[in-house]
Amino acid sequence: MEKLFKLRRQPGARQRPGAGEFFPEMLTQFCPLSDKVFYSGIQNETPTYELNPANPYLCCVQLHHRKFGHPGDQPIIILHGLFGLSDNWVSYGKRIAQEGFEVFIPDLRNHGQSPKSEVFNYLALTDDLFDFIDEHEIDCPILIGHSMGGKVAMRFALENPAMVKKLVVVDITLKAYGPRPHHRKIIQAMKSVDLPAVKTRREVEEQLAPLIPELRIRQFILKNLHRKAGNSFEWRIYLPGIEASLGEMFDAIDTIIKFEKPTLFIKGGASDYILLEDFAQIRYNFPKAEIITIEGTSHWVHVEAAERFYLLTSGFLTGNPSWYKEALNANNS
Repeated sequence: MEKLFKLRRQPGARQRPGAGEFFPEMLTQFCPLSDKVFYSGIQNETPTYELNPANPYLCCVQLHHRKFGHPGDQPIIILHGLFGLSDNWVSYGKRIAQEGFEVFIPDLRNHGQSPKSEVFNYLALTDDLFDFIDEHEIDCPILIGHSMGGKVAMRFALENPAMVKKLVVVDITLKAYGPRPHHRKIIQAMKSVDLPAVKTRREVEEQLAPLIPELRIRQFILKNLHRKAGNSFEWRIYLPGIEASLGEMFDAIDTIIKFEKPTLFIKGGASDYILLEDFAQIRYNFPKAEIITIEGTSHWVHVEAAERFYLLTSGFLTGNPSWYKEALNANNS
């Protein structure tokens, strides 16, 4: 229990007990066990939390994560997007660690091997990140976030500027986004798969194809497919929690606060997530932001132009004085 169920600070509070400390009396005061049901299930199964809707802010989850590099090196935390998981960033994480970084890649709540929760919004995701940094005693990390993870990274940096050294935001901005029907179509497709009946990943892909015709997106979604003991399959993503709160994933970050440290925004040239009209707001909240477009790429810019993305971000992160020029040359190659 103690390893997975931690005290959530109240909204707006930024002072917490020392890293790793646990106060049962405070848990009783703010998170009475009678208000929650903790289900651990079968050993090695992802735990599920059911929260009292009247008090949804007080329970945080312990994020599963992958780590590369050497302790004591400059830490980087990489935050994946909606329907993603830490596996998506392993190749990048291993490579950037060789530049002298200690890299942490968590599965965000309701994704991968992290716990499931009915509470799924940017307040919860940002607070999970605060607790992750606190738990692992990570000092002044660089944050890299793609899409939903980028919004979590922006919000965290704006709320806790002293805790972040640099920020990289990949193909997302602060504005609210209108309904994106393809997200619900992805959920519908995943729910439509008859998992007890399938025997191979190929069968799962065939059942996804009618609703997800794009091969690249099907392959991305299939990263969430996990073979259990006995050769049956499960989705390592908590679809009910995500589906119920999907609209909140398109909320804006509306604040006059500024993060005045080095920041890099990377836009996919063929993506509509960052538009020219968004640049002014980006530069208001992030006065030191550089905004670079990698032409010929969609929302998954870090996948479709992996080498250019690596050269661009590694130069920015290491402080290479010619990183900007090298990034432009890579973009034109």
